[in-house]
Amino acid sequence: MAMPKVVILGAGFGGLTAARALSKQAEVVLIDRHNFQTFLPLLYQVSTAGLAADHVAYPIRGALRKTNVQFRMGTPEKLNAAASELTLTDGQVVKYDHLVIALGSTTSDFGIPGVKENALGMKTVGEALTIRSEVMRSYEDMCRQGNKDNLDIAIVGGGPTGVEMAGAFAELVRGPLHSDYADAANRVRVSIIEAGPRLVPSFSESLSNKTQKDLEKLGVTVLTNTSVKEVLPDSILTLDGNTIQANTTIWAAGVKGVPAMNLLHLPVTRGRIDVESTLQVTGYENVWAIGDIAGAVGANGTPLPMVAPVAMQQGRFLAKQIQALAAAKPLENFKYKDKGSMATIGRHKAIVEVKGIRISGPIAWLAWLWLHLFYILGGRNKIGTMADWTWNYLTFDRGNRHIMDSF
Repeated sequence: MAMPKVVILGAGFGGLTAARALSKQAEVVLIDRHNFQTFLPLLYQVSTAGLAADHVAYPIRGALRKTNVQFRMGTPEKLNAAASELTLTDGQVVKYDHLVIALGSTTSDFGIPGVKENALGMKTVGEALTIRSEVMRSYEDMCRQGNKDNLDIAIVGGGPTGVEMAGAFAELVRGPLHSDYADAANRVRVSIIEAGPRLVPSFSESLSNKTQKDLEKLGVTVLTNTSVKEVLPDSILTLDGNTIQANTTIWAAGVKGVPAMNLLHLPVTRGRIDVESTLQVTGYENVWAIGDIAGAVGANGTPLPMVAPVAMQQGRFLAKQIQALAAAKPLENFKYKDKGSMATIGRHKAIVEVKGIRISGPIAWLAWLWLHLFYILGGRNKIGTMADWTWNYLTFDRGNRHIMDSF
């Protein structure tokens, strides 16, 4: 019996997990526009000079070593679902028995004026390096004799990504930048803006309050119940008529499926591909979607969070679904098992919530460090990350303060 041919678009957490799980039961072709996978949970540390960029990127071919998965670098252009054919931008036509869309997500501006033009997203290594370079370039300008300018860094979005970035920038300013040139560092201000009533709303109220207090202790200005109306080059206008100074605006307020999904002409709702509970795209028997790009819903009817654990669980589940079809067995419905959430605010400061158990402080911080180190791909990246973290911890310094966007 011939093995089914499975083409997977996207080598993120979901796509790579699915490819590995299917490698012995199917002929798998994994397609991605990059030849590396980005470890997105630590991308904010690249932008805040905590990690080198190559420590959060791992070669896809290296991750597929000792498997039968074929990797092809490419970008989708057109889908002919009736003929089970996918055309790439370079003209290649790839046939499949099953197509898996795992293209991930990109920054969502919610139609707010000025976000695309004046705010910086953080979904790629390139964007993270741009943020770091812009902040460090502004800081270097402030170090010039006679310069009395201020640098206002505003992070829009009070979820885990926004909170982690705000804390990391605050520690960068209080530590290395202050040691380098205190006068300039004293004129750098960090704020975080959240439209809702509290930060990290997916956590309990007590942990949200703890997060806000920890950020404020680091010198971060926390603005809740504040909705953005427009982003200007040097400020942010709010719906209540206020103006927030912001030389650098970082947009962490939300994400949506990548624009490439629109080229495939699949059903889309609220920026994500419509899927059944089986993870099949609505109206298609052999087209599937997993991860951030898939609009799967949980038991309560709300969309599943766009986080790595969801994508990885869906990747493994998808492999079982395709194996079931090959064995003429009925499909099952995907059920997400929430194993908890965590976020770090800074040195010895983090929050963890697992099945009603709430932890904050040094223990939560150590748990966060261990878990993220465990999931980083590649021994070199693990060692490099551990080395950077150890150096940062022992010296209160960050050696990755390079301005690299001009190279």
